[in-house]
Amino acid sequence: MLELHAVNGAIVIAANALALGWGASYALRKRLPGRLYAHLLAAAQALVIAQVALGLLLLSDELRTTDKLHYAYGVFALGAVLSPWLYAPPVPARRLLWFVGASFLAAALSIRAYTTA
Repeated sequence: MLELHAVNGAIVIAANALALGWGASYALRKRLPGRLYAHLLAAAQALVIAQVALGLLLLSDELRTTDKLHYAYGVFALGAVLSPWLYAPPVPARRLLWFVGASFLAAALSIRAYTTA
């Protein structure tokens, strides 16, 4: 389970970095993304949720990390990917920026969590 958590952590970082770059390219060109980007974004967000769930399973097995900030980074990354669904404005261009920002935060916090594990 610990190995799966580590592998999924690397995939979470890659998926959110890809969502960040791809979304930023759309935002800079002032274009709206298509369905493929929406699927990538959903997959990246689902991976973050799965990562937190794996972390909770590890905690239930009493496997703990020495750095307590590791848990905070995971919770904050989860909050980052969930916040655009609640707070992003309905205007498509501005909504895209919220999701790009959430991908940035999720990637950055996941990198930090990966280094503290």
